[in-house]
Amino acid sequence: MPATRSTSVRGTSVRAALFVVPLAVAVAGVLGTAAVPAGATPQPGGHGKSLTCRGEGVDPQAVVRHRTGTVIHAPLSTIWKLQTDVERWPSWQSPVTSGERLDHGPFRKGSAFRWTTPIPPNPATPATSLDITSTVKQLKRNACIRWTGPAIGEGLRIEGVHVWTFTKVKGGVLVRTEETHAGEQVEANVPAATEILAQGLEGWVGALKATAEARAGHHH
Repeated sequence: MPATRSTSVRGTSVRAALFVVPLAVAVAGVLGTAAVPAGATPQPGGHGKSLTCRGEGVDPQAVVRHRTGTVIHAPLSTIWKLQTDVERWPSWQSPVTSGERLDHGPFRKGSAFRWTTPIPPNPATPATSLDITSTVKQLKRNACIRWTGPAIGEGLRIEGVHVWTFTKVKGGVLVRTEETHAGEQVEANVPAATEILAQGLEGWVGALKATAEARAGHHH
């Protein structure tokens, strides 16, 4: 039986709570923070459980989480290449302003990458940029990826865990993603932080679908 998740939130300054609200839509997708909210409808083939890659999933203790998925009508090879060629993310994901691989060769377990996304100014803080360093912890080629790592901005630190799964279905590929975020600032305003994460993940999946399907169309 899963442990009961604590719903209490640590007392945090109003500034920290305000800070989190305008996080760029990308933050959600960027970090990887998703899990199944209470009462969520199980995804196709998901049986309502958290997504996993080689048996590992998102942070079970995290209170900020989101999960989504879509069928992409494109070859799995096209989708996998787009998703794993992190240095080219800015070319199709507008919220990602830079991407850099910290290792060389095939995208694999142990690969690390650094990427950035802007955060607009708001009444509590100046405009800043969120700097994310992600490390691939689990990977199965053309099937799943799980990465983790910190996202750091002015007055903000988020620990993200992000899982992606890719499953061939009739006419395309079911791409699912789940991400969790942990950290004092996001936990100070869970609804706002969850909304930011959700927008980021939905945007990422939508951009991946649009880009992959456009590329696939070029071969017809």
